[in-house]
Amino acid sequence: MKHIDIIDIFEKSEFLDREVTVCGWVRTSRDSKNMAFIELNDGTSLKHLQIVIDKAVMSDISEFMKLGTSLKVEGTVVKSAVAVDSVEINAKEISVLGVCPPEYPLQKKRHTLEYLRTIPHLRVRTNTFNAVFRVRSVVSAAVHEYFQSRRYVYVHTPLITASDCEGAGEMFKVTTIGYSNEYKNEEEYNADDFFGKRAALSVSGQLEGEVAAMALGTIYTFGPSFRAEKSNTPRHVAEFWHVEPEVAFAELPDIIEIAEGLIKHIINAVLEKCPDELKFFDAHFEKGLIDKLTSVANSDFAVMTYTEAIEQLKKADVKFQYPVEWGCDLMTEHERYISEEICKKPVFLTDYPKEIKSFYMKQNPDGKTVAATDLLVPGVGEIIGCSEREADLDKLLEAMKVRGMSVEEYEHYISLRRFGSVPHSGFGLGLERMIMYVTGIQNIRDVILYPRTVGSIY
Repeated sequence: MKHIDIIDIFEKSEFLDREVTVCGWVRTSRDSKNMAFIELNDGTSLKHLQIVIDKAVMSDISEFMKLGTSLKVEGTVVKSAVAVDSVEINAKEISVLGVCPPEYPLQKKRHTLEYLRTIPHLRVRTNTFNAVFRVRSVVSAAVHEYFQSRRYVYVHTPLITASDCEGAGEMFKVTTIGYSNEYKNEEEYNADDFFGKRAALSVSGQLEGEVAAMALGTIYTFGPSFRAEKSNTPRHVAEFWHVEPEVAFAELPDIIEIAEGLIKHIINAVLEKCPDELKFFDAHFEKGLIDKLTSVANSDFAVMTYTEAIEQLKKADVKFQYPVEWGCDLMTEHERYISEEICKKPVFLTDYPKEIKSFYMKQNPDGKTVAATDLLVPGVGEIIGCSEREADLDKLLEAMKVRGMSVEEYEHYISLRRFGSVPHSGFGLGLERMIMYVTGIQNIRDVILYPRTVGSIY
């Protein structure tokens, strides 16, 4: 139906003193003796549009006042009687598009995020999720803007794969057979399945991304990844969105520069395009959020080796839940302490022990570490995993042998090292963790429309 978006009513002065039609859902309403007021929201703006009803013009307004009801409103745009530099609509005619009963879960009281997770189909109508998903949209567009403006080729890597990029085995099986007692063993089961071999949902598009980079030079993927990791934490979901560039002829310092540039580009886009949303998050979720983002966008990130970080953590006057020793995999508490207390800003932690990193990472000359880095940010911890890829065939094969990996399953990937191999690097950025960082939201379940977590699917 023909109508004007509420955001345009607020932003375009041309509608002042004109008759318009708007649509939306009733967020709040109040009634008085002669007048009634409705706060209407259509999803285009965090701010609600006040609808003023003169009861001498419309006497039967009971159906219009129920929270959650969807309305079409025709009336005149006028300057707000109470809000400076704002407008409202004097209603001439109101139509109910969709009735909403009294048991509508989103009443005037403030609901907890935990409660709202139980109604994901409705929570997006709240101010919090209205703001979250608008920011998510801007962040996603900024990712494409950053790479497209630098002539990266956007490639689509498979979601169904036969190889485990991370080597952790935490993958969702893909099958057309399901449960069956008809097969003697797994090999026989897989042979009779759709692909004739074991298949799973991809944990990363990196391996296929490297294939593309070996011909196209600079590429990026941006799509969903799936991990069957039974981690019921505020930072883990089973399905998430993944940004993964791969860059030929790039060593670790080069890819660090690219990663820092992407983060700053995203932050600047959100600062520019989501001022109202950031004010909301600053007021309700993280005090000082806007100052933090502005500072990050205008300062250099820190760089520290893993070995230096371990030494700093061991000297820290803090009792960590998990003790630290060289060779350990850092936990979130360690990552946050490094970024929040030691560096007080985002930090690239480099040169991790090779035993705790993936097989494809380039081995350093010391024989103990790999040319890898994680970007740690205050409030979240790790947000980017990054490395130079091992371009030496013999070293790659040895790393796979140590991990007991099947060379046959990775033959295409290995062949890249046989035919014109070059130094190349890449990283993975979790979109949801980036959104957590720019909004101050503390739980990853609250920055994705339908969170998929262990033991929970809607």
